[in-house]
Amino acid sequence: MAVLLSFCTCIRAYGAAIFVAIAQTTWKRSKLLVLQDTVLLPALGFLGIIVLWWAIALMRQDLMPTPPEALVNNLDFILNPFYQRGPGDLGLGWLLLASLRRVLLGFLLGALVAIPVGFLIGMSRPMILALNPIIQVFKPVSPLAWLPIALAIFNLADPSAIFVIFITSLWPTIINTALGVSSVSSEYLDVARVLEMPKWRQTYKIILPASLPYIFTGLRISLGIAWLVIVAVEMLTGGIGIGFFVWDEWSRLNLNSVFLAVLVIGITGLLLDFALSQIQTLVTHRRLAAVRS
Repeated sequence: MAVLLSFCTCIRAYGAAIFVAIAQTTWKRSKLLVLQDTVLLPALGFLGIIVLWWAIALMRQDLMPTPPEALVNNLDFILNPFYQRGPGDLGLGWLLLASLRRVLLGFLLGALVAIPVGFLIGMSRPMILALNPIIQVFKPVSPLAWLPIALAIFNLADPSAIFVIFITSLWPTIINTALGVSSVSSEYLDVARVLEMPKWRQTYKIILPASLPYIFTGLRISLGIAWLVIVAVEMLTGGIGIGFFVWDEWSRLNLNSVFLAVLVIGITGLLLDFALSQIQTLVTHRRLAAVRS
């Protein structure tokens, strides 16, 4: 009997050891997969871009800097982003903030107009018939085509740039909001009518929560396009901004700073989209929790 108990104890200990070994192996493999997906593969992608840049720079040594040369020549901009050495000599941080201010102002104004218009279009057939042709005509127009009109109206570069961003931000948000509103299940609306729920309460309690993913999709598209457009607008209007910085450095044939500006523009656009996605997660989760309660 004692021998049998000892044998069972050994089997259990051996099984536990095997389980622990399998768990450790699985954990290590999962960590390697996560590390590969989140670090190694993206790093390889960026490394490929740097190698391509380096190869092109070696072929055009008269004009294009190599990555180490660009890093060395941009150290002042990188280490001192908020310097002020004169009226037109500002650090890259100030230029970026000026562009962000224009983009966010135009984007927020566009959202304040686009979301209500999208609700009107999605909830009313006469509004669809009235506004859809206007949207389809103006949506394909290049944002820069509005710049001369804005300059004629405001006669100033700063409000003209904000107006162009405002126009640019309208169409994706209007279209996605209208799509979200029109996609709300008719069964939910029928139940609301049976309960004699007022129209404003239907909009607040049923249509808005169901439309939030579509609305935020439109907002993210609008913000991305707005950030693209502001660089081109500032190239044409001049003044303080990341777009004018790119054009000014190119005019001086200083591609070192142009490469730095491209990197800053890309990272800023990524952070803007990430911030809006976080707001979307926060708002949609809170909204769903409020509706359930």
